[in-house]
Amino acid sequence: MTKTRDLIVLLDFGAQYSQLIARRVRAEHVYCEIVPYNMPAEQIAAMDPSGIIFSGGPASVLDDDSPRCDDRIFDLGIPILGICYGMQLMAHMLRGKVEIPQQREYGSVEVEVLSEGQLLEGIQGRLQTWMSHTLQVSQPPQGFQILARSEHCDCAVFENQARHCYGLQFHPEVTHTPRGREIFHNFLFKICGCRGDWQMQSYASEAIASIRQQVGDKQVLLGLSGGVDSSVVAALLHRAVGDQLTAVFVNHGLMRKDEPEEIEAVFRPLLGGKLIMVDASQRFLQKLAGITDPETKRKIIGSEFIEVFAQTARSLGHLDFLAQGTIYPDVVESSSATGMVIKSHHNVGGLPQDLPFCGIVEPLRPLFKDEVRQLGAELGLPEHIIWRPPFPGPGLAIRIIGDVTEDKLVIVRESDAILREEIVASGLGRQASQYFTILSGLRSVGVMGDERSYDYTVVIRAVNTDDFMTADWVRIPYDILDKIARRIVNEVRHVNRVVYDITSKPPASIEWE
Repeated sequence: MTKTRDLIVLLDFGAQYSQLIARRVRAEHVYCEIVPYNMPAEQIAAMDPSGIIFSGGPASVLDDDSPRCDDRIFDLGIPILGICYGMQLMAHMLRGKVEIPQQREYGSVEVEVLSEGQLLEGIQGRLQTWMSHTLQVSQPPQGFQILARSEHCDCAVFENQARHCYGLQFHPEVTHTPRGREIFHNFLFKICGCRGDWQMQSYASEAIASIRQQVGDKQVLLGLSGGVDSSVVAALLHRAVGDQLTAVFVNHGLMRKDEPEEIEAVFRPLLGGKLIMVDASQRFLQKLAGITDPETKRKIIGSEFIEVFAQTARSLGHLDFLAQGTIYPDVVESSSATGMVIKSHHNVGGLPQDLPFCGIVEPLRPLFKDEVRQLGAELGLPEHIIWRPPFPGPGLAIRIIGDVTEDKLVIVRESDAILREEIVASGLGRQASQYFTILSGLRSVGVMGDERSYDYTVVIRAVNTDDFMTADWVRIPYDILDKIARRIVNEVRHVNRVVYDITSKPPASIEWE
């Protein structure tokens, strides 16, 4: 029987790059699902995967309590690719030798290709890679061929074609391994025989059919924030169930410039009277008066949002399903495969018990953020909605250092609008993952119109990232920074200084609060 879709199963051994591996596989139009490292072999076989990947991880395979997979996986006849810890585990479980080397390798390392084999087909000579390991394979298991080596690692790549087992000591998923995509392509298409059938067009059709089956003729409530995820959910649900969808947008007064108006302009023609716009801006501002602690701000905004949303939901009468914009990283981070929860996940969480929804609709649950954007384009959403930079739930409240006032909101809102306008006009909008301004609590002396001023400093923040776990600051050209700074100082009252944050994550976070 022909498979409905190719699948790569990624066993997660606690690697910080597991999500990135899955995204690299999906970038080749092959669906990849992250599962716990200890999933039994029969469950993996039941998923009928075309291939299996062992992720990296922080543990040592030489420790008795290190994470191990079910050893029967090697008898399934399914191709396996081990990366870093995954390669070491494969060697260790198949009776090769793994040892602590005299010289460890971290960072950019050049690898010499000895033989292409299947995994390195088309790659010859020297290969730039990214290493990060304290152990390495000193002797491959019987029947394995060494394909590449580095100065301090004699076995940087190995394979056993008869056993369908392949291993890489380096990380092909990071951009620091420039030819990593070719290696994934070889594994997926030349070794696993994948067809590249993971497409957003087909996913949209499948999701619409699934929503219709789940919802039937019942009513659905969606909390529409105006962000990419909830906007795509709204468009998808409307395509699936039409006027059975009611969307509630709560304006907490902490949005970017003109966002409530933009959201209404996009979704009013689609949803008509089923789009409920709630202006609670004064209520939130009163609750935040005098609050300076960032965590307290977050808690106040979160609890107030839930209360406003719940009050609105009660006024609408009986609604059967709650729709949420949960995406795949939310799922993975809420339940780490190694048992370590990275962060708790909720969208419209903590709703009162007297809102008895019979089910949750989460059509974006299998998707990464870039796939959500692709789906949004497939559904015909405007580009300014699809490519809108991420925006935190507490909004501008955590982009104001100190207490939140109406005057401060105007400053950060207007300066942010100028930044976004100039970034887009310069063509940098797709290169920067996130960009915004912060109103620092710092005031300083300046000279404006031959008069002394004592006004605020606005901070520009722009970063580029694959996964938002790490991020680097964007090298905005000086002439563009100059134009942005001059416009902010000239057009936004009570600002006399603009600075640019050039700190990466880590050590800094992307947001300031």
